[in-house]
Amino acid sequence: MSPRGTAFSETMLGTVHLAEESQARPVRLDLRVRADRLVLPHRTTHARLVGRVRIWGLADDARATGELEISPVARRRIRYRLEFDVHGRRHTLLGWKSITPGRPLRSMTRLPYTLTDEDGRDLGHGVLRFPLATGLVPFLAGWRFPRQSRRDDDGSRWDGAPGRTEVWYTTLTDPSDGTGVWLHHELVAPTDGSPPRVHGWVALFPPGGPVEHARYGPLPWPADPPHSTPVDPSVPGERRLRGTAGPYSWDLTERPTGKPLYTFPRWAWRHGVLPAAQMLPAAASRYAGTLTGPRGVLRLDGAPGASARIYGHGNARRWAWLHADLGGGDVLEVVAAVSTRPLLRRLPPLVFLRLRRGGRTWPRRALRPAVGLLGLGRFRAELGLPTWSVTGRAGLRRLRVTVHQPKARTLVLEYTDPDGSRAVCRNSEAADAEVVLERWWGRWRDEARWVLDGTAHAEVGNR
Repeated sequence: MSPRGTAFSETMLGTVHLAEESQARPVRLDLRVRADRLVLPHRTTHARLVGRVRIWGLADDARATGELEISPVARRRIRYRLEFDVHGRRHTLLGWKSITPGRPLRSMTRLPYTLTDEDGRDLGHGVLRFPLATGLVPFLAGWRFPRQSRRDDDGSRWDGAPGRTEVWYTTLTDPSDGTGVWLHHELVAPTDGSPPRVHGWVALFPPGGPVEHARYGPLPWPADPPHSTPVDPSVPGERRLRGTAGPYSWDLTERPTGKPLYTFPRWAWRHGVLPAAQMLPAAASRYAGTLTGPRGVLRLDGAPGASARIYGHGNARRWAWLHADLGGGDVLEVVAAVSTRPLLRRLPPLVFLRLRRGGRTWPRRALRPAVGLLGLGRFRAELGLPTWSVTGRAGLRRLRVTVHQPKARTLVLEYTDPDGSRAVCRNSEAADAEVVLERWWGRWRDEARWVLDGTAHAEVGNR
């Protein structure tokens, strides 16, 4: 059964006192809130915000986006962070309801806030109030508890437990010159219970080299995950990816062209029964926008790529990953890993592999490559650099994947897991790959063959 989420709408009215003005301006927020789990008062829930921000004489943005932290008992606060445009510049409204047990009604309906611009400068402050007389009945009647759709799996999974890692990442290739792009945003909740932190990076893989990258963070949670920006309400499936890291900034639009893809079994992703799991809410997408850095502006239009999610207890002992856009909406996703768990780490790499071709996904069951059928037919991985491979059979088809990551097109980065241990990944968004799909017709015959020259997205890592 699919888990339930929570959705409701909220209107708040008030004023803002800008720093350079003597009179306050009227403000109205009309917001829609969506959480990927039930909102219960005793726990902390993170939700997405979309809606309209109106500041008299200054702004009227119907496509504002942000996040809401609902924690009336655990942390005694409800925290709003909302971004909106003012004449083409991004502004942020940051508000905080401090819940007071002695005055719960007043503290839950009154929102003090500050207003800043995209450079972080303080522009003013104000107070918003929930209009009880006119707004309470519509507010209560508007609560909904929808079951999660597949695309809802793009929301944050972290529930406040220590010892967890959550990752949003996007990889793509510029079709005009072959530059690969990697955007990575990661939440780490340390095992010792210390405050969670957020960090990430951007990396560019130009065809002529060298690889460029810049990190941001660590920052305290919550911070803006550039890959969890809510779906654009005016265009189904469309998202904005915005962020900065060092001298780099990006503003991209993501348009999925296919359904989500579960590399691991869907139940493993939704219920967290494995040490970690990965899925792609946007398995085949097209990206448009700009990425600005020291070398100038990279303008993207129709760039193929994908966004993916990882949630678990940290990095594997050893792992390899491949995302291959095969054209025409066809994609191949491969994860091969050796777990850190005492029993599992003695096994060879377990392979999780999904090939989407012509709208159908093979193998039909996500566990098949990892465990085979009755112990037979399991896929096998040979991990190494600069070349690694995966081979295996399911039913009447078998697959051979060979990936080559040239050293000049590979970036080496360190991770820190929740338990404090270190891991190293070697990533290339400009790798080479050959994918051969064969079918049994009395003998093995080629059914399809793809060769990716510098457009495969791949990684090999270890502790």
